[in-house]
Amino acid sequence: MSNGTETSKRGEELFREQFLYKHPEVAKMQTELKFSDEEKSILRQLAEKVAYIAETDAMKLKKKLWTENHDLKSSTPVIFVDPENGWNEIMTDEVIFCRDPLARTWENLLRKKIYSAEVIKDDTVITKDFNVPWYWTDDGFGINPVIEYADMKGGAYHVLAAIENYEEDFEKLHFPKLTIDREKSFQIMECAKDVFGDILNCRFSMKWHWDDSFLCNYVELRGMEDFMCDFVTDPEWVNRMMQFLTDGVIKRFDWLKEQGLLSLNNDDTYLGTGGQGYTTDLPASDFAGKVRTTDMWLTLQAQETVSVNPDMFGEYVLPHFIRLAERFGLAHYGCCEPFDVRWEYLKQIPNLRHVSVSPWAKYHLVPELLGKQYVASVKLKPTPLAMSTMNEEHVRNECRRAVEETFGGICEFVMKDNHTIGNNPDNLIRWTQIMREEICRKY
Repeated sequence: MSNGTETSKRGEELFREQFLYKHPEVAKMQTELKFSDEEKSILRQLAEKVAYIAETDAMKLKKKLWTENHDLKSSTPVIFVDPENGWNEIMTDEVIFCRDPLARTWENLLRKKIYSAEVIKDDTVITKDFNVPWYWTDDGFGINPVIEYADMKGGAYHVLAAIENYEEDFEKLHFPKLTIDREKSFQIMECAKDVFGDILNCRFSMKWHWDDSFLCNYVELRGMEDFMCDFVTDPEWVNRMMQFLTDGVIKRFDWLKEQGLLSLNNDDTYLGTGGQGYTTDLPASDFAGKVRTTDMWLTLQAQETVSVNPDMFGEYVLPHFIRLAERFGLAHYGCCEPFDVRWEYLKQIPNLRHVSVSPWAKYHLVPELLGKQYVASVKLKPTPLAMSTMNEEHVRNECRRAVEETFGGICEFVMKDNHTIGNNPDNLIRWTQIMREEICRKY
């Protein structure tokens, strides 16, 4: 039993390491918020490189292309590449030289920007903005998730049912109370400004991403198996849980607005499940400086319900998505679930503008269903890039198929969900080149 506990604990550490790689918690870094002269020199040199890239004509053009795309005025697709866990095979210990944990995180972020622009060469826009997230904690849902983790970084995990009996456990639930440590937040900001505030625009900005993906919270509390069965065996509890979670998200966004903690996301902010948020349709026309949800993109996704009957989705999930989307300026929908099988319901979401077209969707339905009224965020399978030697013929065929079948829509082509790139960064480079060639061939 002790060995199993130790394995689970180590697995959890590895899982959180992987998660924190993208969303680091300063509280767990043991940083002194005081960098050495050598670390400052490294960070300043990188910041100067980022600032230079941000001012190039190429970046101005990419920003224009993204904006036209999301304003539904584009005739040219854009390409977005996010290596995700593949970054671990690019930004290794051999290329990160700072020693302080926070300095290493910032070095990592800056090097990623440079690498995207100079090596991958997709259409990711690099700006002079350096985002400092708010330092926050919350007190959970009142019931802790029960998760079994694999003992390897990037490994699988299994969510068990923390809510075993709705009748007994539902009353224990409360939506997490958020606490912001403003003093610590401003200390981090001052640290950033001290290091490169004369080079980059240091600003408080973060995506409260977990707020609009609350189905993940549902599964973490109920477990995937029981969650799926509930739609048939306990539909009334599905409604109550969805009501509870949606109410909590709305109240939290209201609180974030009141506290001045929301940020505009009509810029290089990661949009939905792939892309950047540029558009002139946000913020709202009456925007006066304090960000509201009506000035922002909303992300909605329900990939946890991929095997749920479309009519069940329409009955138990859609009404709650509608409640949220009514409060936002524009909405994105989708992750890995195919949009086409439930499109008759999805098109009822207010302010919907951006739709994920996953590899499991029928690409050829994009012109018919999405047309020029929605942006199609077309995702291609990352599997070929997981090989040490990528099959370029296969990749070209898939890129060509995606471009040809979606022609007639307003498209962006996305490569993400890479758990590995086969320890070969050239896979990302060649995929981007091939996709660009296929776009140029058709458009």
